[in-house]
Amino acid sequence: MSKPPSEDANILYAVDDKPPHLLSALLGFQVVALILAFIVLIPVIALDAGGMDDNAKAWAVFATLMVSGSVTILQAKAIGPIGAGYVLFMGTSGAFIAVSVSALQAGGLPLLASLIIASSLVQFLFANRLGLLRKIITPTVGGTVVALIAVAVIPIALNMLNVRPENYAGTDSAAAWTAALTLVVILGLSFFGNKKWRLWGPVIGVVTGSIFAHFMGLTDLRALAEADFIGLPPASWPGIDLSFSTAFWVLLPGFIIVTVIGALETYGDGIAIQEVSRRGRNPTDYKAVQGAVSADGMGNLLSGLSGTLPNTTYSTSVSVVDLTGVAARRVGIYGGIILMLLAFSPKVSALLQSIPGPVGGVFLFFLIVLLFAHGIRLIVSDGLSFDSGIIFGVSLWMGYGFQAQGVFHELMPPMMAQLLDNGMTTGGLTAIALSLLLTLKRSKAHRLTVPAKASALPQIMSFAREKAEQADWRGDDVMRLELALEEAFLYQVEKAGEDNDFKIRLSLRKLDHKLEVEFVSAPAEDNLEAVIQNMQTDSDFSADDLRLRLLAGMVEKLSHEQFNQQDYLSLVIAQKREVQRLS
Repeated sequence: MSKPPSEDANILYAVDDKPPHLLSALLGFQVVALILAFIVLIPVIALDAGGMDDNAKAWAVFATLMVSGSVTILQAKAIGPIGAGYVLFMGTSGAFIAVSVSALQAGGLPLLASLIIASSLVQFLFANRLGLLRKIITPTVGGTVVALIAVAVIPIALNMLNVRPENYAGTDSAAAWTAALTLVVILGLSFFGNKKWRLWGPVIGVVTGSIFAHFMGLTDLRALAEADFIGLPPASWPGIDLSFSTAFWVLLPGFIIVTVIGALETYGDGIAIQEVSRRGRNPTDYKAVQGAVSADGMGNLLSGLSGTLPNTTYSTSVSVVDLTGVAARRVGIYGGIILMLLAFSPKVSALLQSIPGPVGGVFLFFLIVLLFAHGIRLIVSDGLSFDSGIIFGVSLWMGYGFQAQGVFHELMPPMMAQLLDNGMTTGGLTAIALSLLLTLKRSKAHRLTVPAKASALPQIMSFAREKAEQADWRGDDVMRLELALEEAFLYQVEKAGEDNDFKIRLSLRKLDHKLEVEFVSAPAEDNLEAVIQNMQTDSDFSADDLRLRLLAGMVEKLSHEQFNQQDYLSLVIAQKREVQRLS
């Protein structure tokens, strides 16, 4: 849906604009300050839970900042089909904490690297087939897996709450008071702060809690004092495990599922950033969304090669652009450069690693809360129906039950038990299976493939008439269906040219008193949805405009999703009595 003029007025610099360099750099620094704790603490928490030493954590932080910065630049300044061309900051993904800890415990950083590299290839496949997979990896499936991630990670956060430095001699309640204060500050700003303060809530909570913890004797600043302001991490590249052991194959499904769900989140961020970055009336550019997902995959590949946790797009990017009204690519480029420069400051890494356990535990707890809420929002965005509620409930508790080893664990073969003990794997596979099962409830789709030539129009009309009559459509309803299909088909033929050798696939499905028609064709330059939205005024229009106005008036819904490989033009036509009832 297009934005009203009042919302356009909030955009000071659109995505293609070029604001002053100083302003761009300052805004880039502001976003980095907001997300730096998230980017650095997630790998530190995961490696600490996985039993890695301080040198390994220092290397992971260095690699994380380098990858996050470079891929943030790639998102802003796309190279070919990789990158969104929008301000999408990248950073480590909390969704990977649970599976990464399992990999670190099983084989250290080399095994983690091989799993991330392998699963990143799936993300490139996902981006390449985004048009086909969008109906399989639904918001209900994605939301369920995101909620399962929260269930899997919460024990790590709770275990951190009572972590104390070696030789601690303070009171037993110090950790509890520190955690409570940190949580109160974060929740207070989240509940009662305005839009701006809510963004800074977690950062302010961590700073406040760390200062309080210092006075309670819960901080160990020796590493911070010894760290250089500029330098390289003491550790070296950890390498990649290419033995493809049993642990690799057991853990790989979990990594693939979380990678696909991360791609789904990037899919959503790629759509949302366009809403706040462009002036005028524009449908979603799905080629940019594909670019965002591909860049996310590139970030995961680089993360694996460099030996750190996978990354993802940060939704904070959308919030900051919406708040400031500055969506120019320069902000993302400068922000990426700043992240890469921070990688060469061991002092920054040591500062964030010195955050006390109770503070880090509350920070992770709040991150999990946000993840769980995001999962619920994903499910609701698709409509919280009885069916989606069943999918969510069954998958969530199946995942929890298997992870708790409470579902016939002793009866399973050892390798299967290791595979299914991962709640995200079990719950995710359950959600996908139930979602596919649910498609059997839908009416059968009737399909037809024709050449993209005007001479194929009679074949389409005959097909549509036959299927409409089978659906108990008669008279004017059939005529409106035929007229809508004719205009939509001829528009695609005209854009392709009569000398083309393309095919157009047509599917028709009954939905109560409506018919859903989808054309799948070769990529087109123009977007029909955008053309209709931006048509000229009534006093000045061409014959083509008149045809498209008629098409818009005959359909209840029209969407044109354009991907790099294919276009999907969807029409929903309602029966006359249904139109009258709705009006």
